[in-house]
Amino acid sequence: QSSTALNAEFSKAVPFLTNPSKTDGLIGSVGFDPIGFSDNFDMKWLQESEIKHGRVAMLAAAGFMVQQFVNFPMYSEMHVDDSNMAPSVVGISAMLQIVCAAGVEEWRTNKGKITMEDMFEGTDRVPGDFGFDPMGQLKGKSEAEIADMKLKEIKNGRLAMLAIGGMIHHNFIFGEPLF
Repeated sequence: QSSTALNAEFSKAVPFLTNPSKTDGLIGSVGFDPIGFSDNFDMKWLQESEIKHGRVAMLAAAGFMVQQFVNFPMYSEMHVDDSNMAPSVVGISAMLQIVCAAGVEEWRTNKGKITMEDMFEGTDRVPGDFGFDPMGQLKGKSEAEIADMKLKEIKNGRLAMLAIGGMIHHNFIFGEPLF
């Protein structure tokens, strides 16, 4: 067993850990899986959840900053500078509408298969590809150009996940808006 460990390839991201082989060849993979999720969960599901969380984080980071400066006239009395306070201003019913709408969309896009065990069952759908490209960003692109755009999306999503976490915690710690 020790010879296996000595011959193992090490991760680029965490050089003292072995490279998680199931992540090899995936767009955006740098061999970062210190907990070993790729050994225990479906890789398509893990990819899909990273892409979805990245997309939501990109929207959240933009919204977190914009709401401090832009307000719809009909909601002027509900304005708060600290985005962390927004849920308490709009109330539980508005927050539940968002959660329910997200659940319905999840159910719709996966044709009722929403658990990680059956989400990709009987389909050859690529994680993160819902056939939604209204602006034609991928039309006429080569496979290399599409892979490059997917890599940019994953990297920006990872950055946005860190950014929104930082923004939220800034407001919690300092008790004041970002700007």
